[in-house]
Amino acid sequence: MEEFEHEISSVTIIPSKGGVFEVTVDDNLIYSKKATGRHADYEEVAGPIRSRT
Repeated sequence: MEEFEHEISSVTIIPSKGGVFEVTVDDNLIYSKKATGRHADYEEVAGPIRSRT
């Protein structure tokens, strides 16, 4: 979050069950633990966010 604190105006966390962890930016899915079956590496999330700012 510190890397993007000046570019991101808000963050919404939506609770779920079953270990689902998904990251969306402007309604576009950029990472899904449900789809990959593993936790994201930092760059898998940061890279797509960085390219949008």
